[in-house]
Amino acid sequence: MTNNYELYKVFYWAAKTGSLTQAAKALYLTQPSVSHAIKQLEESFGVTLFYRTSKGVNLTQEGTILFSYIEQSQIMISLAEEKMAALKNLDSGELRVGGSDSLFKHYLLPFLEDYHAKYPGVKLHLNHGTTPEVISYLKEGRIDLGVVRMPIVDSHLEVTESIQLQDCFVAGEHYAELKGVQLSMEEMMEYPVILFSRNSRARMAVTELFQRYGYELKPEIEVGSVDLLIEFARRGLGISYVTREFVSKELREGSLFEIELDINLPPSKVGVMIMRNMPISSAATRFLEMVR
Repeated sequence: MTNNYELYKVFYWAAKTGSLTQAAKALYLTQPSVSHAIKQLEESFGVTLFYRTSKGVNLTQEGTILFSYIEQSQIMISLAEEKMAALKNLDSGELRVGGSDSLFKHYLLPFLEDYHAKYPGVKLHLNHGTTPEVISYLKEGRIDLGVVRMPIVDSHLEVTESIQLQDCFVAGEHYAELKGVQLSMEEMMEYPVILFSRNSRARMAVTELFQRYGYELKPEIEVGSVDLLIEFARRGLGISYVTREFVSKELREGSLFEIELDINLPPSKVGVMIMRNMPISSAATRFLEMVR
């Protein structure tokens, strides 16, 4: 038995319009092509599907039964086409982004606001985590793209560089005597240091930097968010290691100041990553264009 979708489409339009001429017009075919398609379908089933009248064609009993099934499939196909068009035009769908709380708040928020204003029909799902966690989310298919600190060395991922960030040590008024004073790493170690508790790229980078100079940077306090790093430093509990761009307001207002070290702290880049050689949704493609 034939399973040709085109034959069913011809049958559907002939039954719907009650006319081979109208079916031919709807499908941009010639009338003989329509007649031939119906004949093929009738031969494959071994039944007559239409009988001719002076006004056109009417369904036989067998034709009516077939039409009840074909009509449902045509409705589903039309709905699928509409859904695909809506996803393409971003009238619906979802955007799933992974990143750290701080990158969401200080870097991605303006992009997400802009995106939501342009495409309010797209649902936003934000998955928070450290860089290793975000990489896992991406590989597990839980997010469409991740925004993380570089470097990322993984052959399964495609990473595009975005912005550059600069980490630094900051303190509050409690350590006012350190303003404008350049500290050596050894002197810095005499003060209570506050670091991010989880295995973040920033913490790994500064720990490795101190190790290269022969020092083990042990935090006096560990906290679970950038907001707490900022707040603890402001309240004088110690010297926090944070991203300068994330404390620009506090540095401007003077509630925090930057500690000067006799070495340069390396900058870090933010990367936007997707799975290599994997198609991504229209919603994710549009967001990538905005962020890049």
